[in-house]
Amino acid sequence: MKFTSVLTAGWRVPLAILILVAMMPTADVAAAFRFAVIGDRTGGHVEGVYGEILDEVQRLRPDFVMTVGDMIEGYTEDSVQLNSEWKEYLGLVDRLSMPIYYTPGNHDITNEVMRPFYLRYVGEPYYSFDYGDCHFVVIDNAPGGGGPAEPLPEEQWNWLVNDLTDHADAAHTFAFCHKPFWYENRFEGKPDSLHDLFVQYGVDAVFTGHYHRYFTAELDGILYTGVGSSGGGARSTFEYLQYHFMWVTVDEQGIAISPVDKNSVQPWDYITAENMRLTDRIHKSAVSISNAIPVVDDLDISVAGLSVDIRNLSDEYPVLDTLRWEVSSGWSVRPSSLAVSLEPGEEQQLIFDVSGSGDLYPVPTLSLGFPIADDKSVIVQHDLRVARQVTCFGAASPPVIDGDLSEALWHDPTTRLFGPDGTVMEIDSVQFFFAHDESNLYLGALCHESIIDSLRADVTERDGAVYGEDCVGYFFHPVEGSDTVYQIYINPLGTVFDQMIVFDNDGDYDTDRDWNGEFEIKTVRADSFWAMEVRIPFAQLGAAGQQGETWRVNFRRKQKRLDSAGDWQSPIDYDPATFGHLLLE
Repeated sequence: MKFTSVLTAGWRVPLAILILVAMMPTADVAAAFRFAVIGDRTGGHVEGVYGEILDEVQRLRPDFVMTVGDMIEGYTEDSVQLNSEWKEYLGLVDRLSMPIYYTPGNHDITNEVMRPFYLRYVGEPYYSFDYGDCHFVVIDNAPGGGGPAEPLPEEQWNWLVNDLTDHADAAHTFAFCHKPFWYENRFEGKPDSLHDLFVQYGVDAVFTGHYHRYFTAELDGILYTGVGSSGGGARSTFEYLQYHFMWVTVDEQGIAISPVDKNSVQPWDYITAENMRLTDRIHKSAVSISNAIPVVDDLDISVAGLSVDIRNLSDEYPVLDTLRWEVSSGWSVRPSSLAVSLEPGEEQQLIFDVSGSGDLYPVPTLSLGFPIADDKSVIVQHDLRVARQVTCFGAASPPVIDGDLSEALWHDPTTRLFGPDGTVMEIDSVQFFFAHDESNLYLGALCHESIIDSLRADVTERDGAVYGEDCVGYFFHPVEGSDTVYQIYINPLGTVFDQMIVFDNDGDYDTDRDWNGEFEIKTVRADSFWAMEVRIPFAQLGAAGQQGETWRVNFRRKQKRLDSAGDWQSPIDYDPATFGHLLLE
């Protein structure tokens, strides 16, 4: 059996010790172990990435580490350069506290001049070892041997056959080589003598590199893994798994293989409680927009001098970033980007001109980065606040609450709503009416339904799950500065779900479902619609209800058949800052 030297904490383990370890009694697979497989470092390598991958591996503390080759740039016969590159590489892996086993790649052994350097710094290019009752085989196909036209050299082939024969009773056998000829052969219909040998001797898993792309296949029961880049030029066609390593667990359940994206394994104190507290404060109050932009029925907007207040809440780090607006079609924000430089504790007011026409959503969104620690920042995204306006008309006389919306006070309904994500509303049309007298708020809603028998309205118990059926819903914040929002949902049976939502000074809230408003409600159902009419005494909402008042409000209709909703302001939220305005005429 051949062995290579390995590194433990950067020191070469003498060959005699390796042999001694290999001859020790082995544990069975029930004593689980884990190892990491690191992909190519070189081939257009990106400075620093491989070291960061090694740091993440070290945090996980596997039992040992494997490579799949291409550890130096190589491709040279210059001895000075080769000595320098190998010393640099061994310096990188010195941070690992566990053994590392190497596989040669074409950058490591490109020509026969480079082979003695590999032997000097790494050891034998093909070898095997045992861990527990599992067997590991490292194959040298770096110069090209093992391909369809170039099988492994005879000496290595004979060694491999003998080695696999000697370890045929291993619980699991793993093989490692650099070039994925298995992919080129098997998926192009070419013969593959190496695969046939693996099948014959029960090899369980094979790991290769070279392509700088992650891919897998199970062929004749063998798990093949093409390990992507751990630092070489990334060729992934996906936005994930460009730089990664493999995590392999072997236990009584078998072999489990998982790719781990770079930056997925962080130190324990990556985010401290202090960082978290500062992050919460930043999201709550680092960016504020002076006022919601008023929006009339035609949805056209033109506002000059919109002020945005920026606060650096850090006591230590300056804000050095560019505020950018993400703007959809129909909207304009000028300037669209602006450099921001704030010392710790400093504030700044920025001014923008905003216009929009056509679709209201999605509204423009600004983003700005705020530091919370060394090399860590949070991105605050803040939607432009808009406030649609709806009129609550004064009534000369109170309506009869019978579900009939033909009386004179029910006029000029609001009909333009949006889907839950701000897109075009998909539900059947709906009309919302608002009226009032000195003591009461009156609500009316006419919900068209093209398949009336599809109406879902089964809840009859107060505060039951009305919100999961066909229903209309309202959110009222009658008193500016108050901490209370009232939510009221009503289904086609006239069943009510209502609650108070009470906010604290930090913006957090509690819900009070024990609150039950005293309402007079009547619903009707016809061939093509259902309608609702309700009287709510102003006193129930803690409001005076005087002419000229402006409330915060939002409302919606949910249609179960289409599993969607029509929202007046999107998205629906308990926060009254996201509501529109109800003007009491």
